[in-house]
Amino acid sequence: MVFSTVLFLFRFLPITLALYYLAPARWKNTVLFLCSLVFYSWGEVRLFPVMAAAILINYIAGIGIERFAAKPALRQTFLLFSIIGSLGMLMFFKYTDFFLRNINAVAGTSFPLLRLTLPLGISFYTFQTMSYSIDVYRGNVKAEYNIINFGAYVVMFPQLIAGPIVKYSDIAERLHVLKGRVTLDRIDESISLFIFGLAKKVLLADGISALWYDVIGREANGVWDAGIGLANASTPLVWLGILAYTLQIYFDFSGYSMMGIGMGKMLGFDFPDNFDLPYISRSITEFWRRWHMTLSGWFKEYVYIPLGGNRRGLPRQLFNIAVVWLLTGFWHGANWNFILWGLYYCILLMIEKIWLLPYLKKGKIWPHFYTMLLVIVGWALFVGSDRGVSLGLLLQKLFVPSQGVSALYFLRNYGVLVLVGILCATPLPKKIYERLKTATLARGLVLLLIFLLTIAYMVDATNSPFLYFRF
Repeated sequence: MVFSTVLFLFRFLPITLALYYLAPARWKNTVLFLCSLVFYSWGEVRLFPVMAAAILINYIAGIGIERFAAKPALRQTFLLFSIIGSLGMLMFFKYTDFFLRNINAVAGTSFPLLRLTLPLGISFYTFQTMSYSIDVYRGNVKAEYNIINFGAYVVMFPQLIAGPIVKYSDIAERLHVLKGRVTLDRIDESISLFIFGLAKKVLLADGISALWYDVIGREANGVWDAGIGLANASTPLVWLGILAYTLQIYFDFSGYSMMGIGMGKMLGFDFPDNFDLPYISRSITEFWRRWHMTLSGWFKEYVYIPLGGNRRGLPRQLFNIAVVWLLTGFWHGANWNFILWGLYYCILLMIEKIWLLPYLKKGKIWPHFYTMLLVIVGWALFVGSDRGVSLGLLLQKLFVPSQGVSALYFLRNYGVLVLVGILCATPLPKKIYERLKTATLARGLVLLLIFLLTIAYMVDATNSPFLYFRF
């Protein structure tokens, strides 16, 4: 397993930053590379060869593509070497058992499942390494000939496990800056981002998640607590629970991304933003411009536009959208509920593209309710493969009124926290913090208070991994 949050905060991170800051400029990338390998290998060193193979395949491919610029066939061969090698490892580890289970179900065979351990972050660093090779092929970036520099890019610990997806072009310039990479302004900004990201995860995501887990159950200290169970929950309670999950997954994932961006600035790098208040969106189209922006941007740049984008008429555009969303759903997990989730958003985006979007742009209030209702239903599809969840029963409970355990008790216990979560998903906290920026002392005290509250909660609570670690 990856570092616990406490171990990461109070051992790995300070030691790594101390080594990085004290190292001579020409050794900083080496320190970053080695420390990131320690982070990746912690608890599952047996999967180190997978990471090593990903680095070597794309390092060799990039050099080959650039050196044989005058030989198109060889350049294409090296590009295919990168894509097949990278996707091959992802498909093998993540999807082999999915295909075996479905073959057994359809053909009546009994092929044994491999039950492979999924390498941490493989979905994210696969896309990063592929984008590098494709960009070298397109001539957008120069090939990296220093394997330490390239390895540091691939395995850089702040964004390794759950994004944001960082393209080589995003950090190539800073990667080669030997002096002045880290500045006081960057460190100041990085501390704010890191503390707010950590608070999002610990105070909001973990706190609100307790409501959802009270409904479906959870595992604690190796023992499964079944909770109330979906079958015993009333329809209002299930809606309250899935609202809690909606807030949990946002604060969990955006919190990690904010921490990653903050840690990147501590090291002197500027990672792209990954979230822009997606729950204030007025359409599904807008929602996906604000949610997991680096993933949406990756599919747009490397799949949607190469397929023709919107340049070949509406029918082809709709086909391209369908391809992107089939891949988006499948990228998230080897289970049919993720494919269904991708199909769900594909249909919604097509409806908006063909007919609904102009009306949504004219609306004031109702587009927000329309968007959030559909997003909440989308998260019900997304969570449908989790332990304790039956997708069919969950959808039935949501849309067919039923009796069961009342939501009132849980609303009394969690209502304030849910309300705080809703407010924190709006621009309000950012506006308040912007006003504090001019008051240095007040800003510092607020950050210190948030950090201390977060640490106190972490010490008292059970460690809860980030949701996107498993993707």
